[in-house]
Amino acid sequence: MKECRLYRMKSHEYHVFMQTLIPLAFHDLLPKGIWDALTEISHFFRDICSTKNVDYIERLKTNIVETLCKLEMIFPPLFFDSIEHLPIHLTFEAKVGGSVQYKWMYPFEWLDITVAM
Repeated sequence: MKECRLYRMKSHEYHVFMQTLIPLAFHDLLPKGIWDALTEISHFFRDICSTKNVDYIERLKTNIVETLCKLEMIFPPLFFDSIEHLPIHLTFEAKVGGSVQYKWMYPFEWLDITVAM
């Protein structure tokens, strides 16, 4: 870490950070409303990566819209860009393409690390 920033993390490390560490790390540091919104998006990514049925994915699609609205009320507009609405489209991808775990890019990323060494 340099200047309290995270550098050189691979996508899998960001994935783990997003799903597990954010709810734990910020529980006592943030006000309850902000922590709840961050935890909801963290749980969304955890659930979208698990094997769930189509009905559950439809519920995720409804819930993520509400979560993104909460995040828009908390963070300033400059915090967001066009990628903000990606989670809404991820539910469609999970519904059409099946479980995300079969489409991971992580094995190829780790292969890139071993080849570079």
